Amino acid sequence: MPTSFPPPTGDAEAENTLAAIGEFGLISRVTGGRTQPAGTLLGPGDDAAVVAAPDGRVVACTDVLVEGVHFRLDWSAPDQVGRKAAAANLADVAAMGAVPTALLVGLACSKDTPVETLTGLADGLWTEADLAGVGVVGGDVAASPTLVLSVTALGSLQGRPPVTRAGARPGEALALCGRIGWAAAGLAVLARGFRSPVAVVGAHRVPEPPYAAGPQAALAGATSMIDISDGLVADLGHVARASGVVLDVRSKAFEVPARLVDVAAALGVDPLHWLLTGGEDHALAATFPGPLPDGWTAIGTVRAGDPRVLVDGRPYDGRTAGWDHFAR
Repeated sequence: MPTSFPPPTGDAEAENTLAAIGEFGLISRVTGGRTQPAGTLLGPGDDAAVVAAPDGRVVACTDVLVEGVHFRLDWSAPDQVGRKAAAANLADVAAMGAVPTALLVGLACSKDTPVETLTGLADGLWTEADLAGVGVVGGDVAASPTLVLSVTALGSLQGRPPVTRAGARPGEALALCGRIGWAAAGLAVLARGFRSPVAVVGAHRVPEPPYAAGPQAALAGATSMIDISDGLVADLGHVARASGVVLDVRSKAFEVPARLVDVAAALGVDPLHWLLTGGEDHALAATFPGPLPDGWTAIGTVRAGDPRVLVDGRPYDGRTAGWDHFAR
């Protein structure tokens, strides 16, 4: 894959690179004029940030996005990559039943990286942070031949126990909140060299996690929960193994959106495969012993048995069951 950052070819272009403004010039540009929420007691500019943690516990998670592996800048604008990086972490906080409180960002890139690329990344990070009601409170910058964006999200349980993957029990309902299959369809479209339908391609570029649904599920008594980042069947497998149960998904519970049906027909794909195996939408799946909260849809049941995930009572025989960075 060709690099997205060709070497500068002239003085004007050279003046618009990281080499020209330096690390601290970049930090000034991406943090200046930003407004922090009340929970940020001390933001960027010191050795470390200070974030309020009235609960006495902090939920923390990290995701790393590498150019050419997780994103391509000929497919996505820098601000879209920034939003995607933030969303991946904020969704993990929500999946614990917590409310996000802050983001920390690590950036590694070439000195020839255009400044507008980096400010675009920052704009996207701040846009998604604002949606979740948090701020970007600090981070680090390092030199690298490959553009790498690492985001750490912090969150508060607000006095509640965390909702882990290990609490599902036989007889409970398996439910979903948020869209699935859209990002996988968008990736398939881009991989074929197309840039439309815009709504489908946009879903790959910028996910729409239901952040508020995580704490909502916790308050409603969810016994287990997970962020669907690698594919529904694959991620439910983590819940099944942690809880020691069988999760049986009903395919008829899914209403495949008409847009995905159309795209799948054009590409010769079964759209249900995208829903069951496609990642990066960051929907939430949870198990409930009682009534489901608003916005959640029942998609299956929890049963006793050797831990595994079934689709309509049988192992899913699709080509792949989700993303694994190191699978052969």
